[in-house]
Amino acid sequence: MKYSYLLFDLDGTLTDSGEGIMRCVQYALEKFGIREQDVRKLRRFVGPPLNDSFRIFCGMSEEDALQAVRYYRERYEKQGILENHVYEGIPQLLKDLAAEGRTLIVASSKPEVYVRKVLENFSIAESFSFTIGSGMNGRLSSKEEILAEVLRRCPAAGADRKETVMIGDRRYDIEGARSAHIDSVGVYYGYAEAGELEAAGADYIVQTVDELRELFMRL
Repeated sequence: MKYSYLLFDLDGTLTDSGEGIMRCVQYALEKFGIREQDVRKLRRFVGPPLNDSFRIFCGMSEEDALQAVRYYRERYEKQGILENHVYEGIPQLLKDLAAEGRTLIVASSKPEVYVRKVLENFSIAESFSFTIGSGMNGRLSSKEEILAEVLRRCPAAGADRKETVMIGDRRYDIEGARSAHIDSVGVYYGYAEAGELEAAGADYIVQTVDELRELFMRL
């Protein structure tokens, strides 16, 4: 067994949270008078830190981006967090990996309080030894910062980084893994654009949850 410490992204990797995220972004934009009727055009908001996304994709100032995040959370806390479902096959995969003696960790840019609620809602929290997310105040917003926090809270994962791997669906996960000097698995059943994971330099790429299972049968 090559990898003892498995670091999982949440959105687009463990759960399909796109509907809730996109509708909450739509709600936030409407507060600024921006009406995007086709929520599918907001897919690019799934994965990156929200504050960055509002600035980069909408040209907002730092102040407006922070306000947009507050508007987003108004809807997310009441409704958006439930517009979500766990990918088929993920609960059993997590149980099986944990039963093998591997340490499973969630490493998400989503606020940690929300991450824990999602994991508990889908009854998969018990598979994870650690759950690391960002702060509501924006602390640990980038994937690089999240992975540094993972290695701080779980020093064993950083003791021999050849035993640690990041699993995620966006380039931010892959780039974060490279910054932490650990391997990465890119999953295309999430929200990556075509070619995104290859360009980011993922060490392994899978198309489905079944392929992810098959990969870890070998690694």
